[in-house]
Amino acid sequence: MQILVTGGAGFIGGNLAERLLATGHDVVVLDEMHPYYDLGIKEHTIETHRSVAADAGCEYEFVEGDVRDADLVAQLVSDADYVFHQAGRAGVRDSVAEPRVYDEVNVDGTLNVLDAARESDVARVVLASSSSVYGGREEYLPFAETDPTLPVSPYAASKLAAERYACAYHEVYGLPTVALRYFTVYGPRMRPNMAISNFVSRCMNGEPPVVYGDGTQTRDFTYVDDVVDANLRLLETDAADGEAINIGSTDNIDIRELARVVRDQIAPDLEIVYGDRNEADAEHTHADVSRARELIGYESEYTIREGVGRFIEWYRTNRDWYEPLVLAS
Repeated sequence: MQILVTGGAGFIGGNLAERLLATGHDVVVLDEMHPYYDLGIKEHTIETHRSVAADAGCEYEFVEGDVRDADLVAQLVSDADYVFHQAGRAGVRDSVAEPRVYDEVNVDGTLNVLDAARESDVARVVLASSSSVYGGREEYLPFAETDPTLPVSPYAASKLAAERYACAYHEVYGLPTVALRYFTVYGPRMRPNMAISNFVSRCMNGEPPVVYGDGTQTRDFTYVDDVVDANLRLLETDAADGEAINIGSTDNIDIRELARVVRDQIAPDLEIVYGDRNEADAEHTHADVSRARELIGYESEYTIREGVGRFIEWYRTNRDWYEPLVLAS
């Protein structure tokens, strides 16, 4: 089976492509190699893919390119049995500065994938969406798919538009699509400008973790292995076609407590310091995964504290190559 993973050199797409290769699938990765963070992390991911593919006896191809290139997307999709569309411009804060770029990549790029799939014999398109579509309103916690979508940033608005297009293409054209609303994913090779990677890096180097705002913001952090498992389930079932479903840990934690959890595992004597909060960040996220459980049998394996412990262990093992790239970003 040949599988196309757009954004497959990135954090989530890279972990997904690695697992697909390890389980015997041929994989083509399309990635723009945008320097949102140090490209050394993506380069390491690509080398990992090549090594895993060689060990598993699978075909692997990396294509550097942009999902905004409709002709390239059409060519790659036409050869694929499944498409996992993980490509997208990430980051709430940067989206405030460049909203049109986020629309071009996250919305127009998704339409290129959907149009190509509609003209091809693709079994399913699985789209990476985001918990940010809910907007973080506390009265709706935990967020269920029936709750209002109230995005508070251009990034969130672009992800909502992309997933609505995916669901509409299923309704109108019969294209099998599923949108997965990820809740703050973390784990090996995660991008360095996220709270957990920042906390771990600073504590490893004897520097206090910095919490932006008062730390009462809450997040449903989801370990990347759980997200990969959810995607792989969609190779086996059509029960979620046409749906947007939550993929979270069902566990949540406030950022202040998260900083304590990381600090206590690495350097308990460090103080926690506070900085100014970005107002475009959602106040709270917490997933109701009932629909994912019902439709695809999804269950998260890792609590936040368990996942953080695994990431710290991975960080220590890979510190020589990963930490310089984190510090450079």
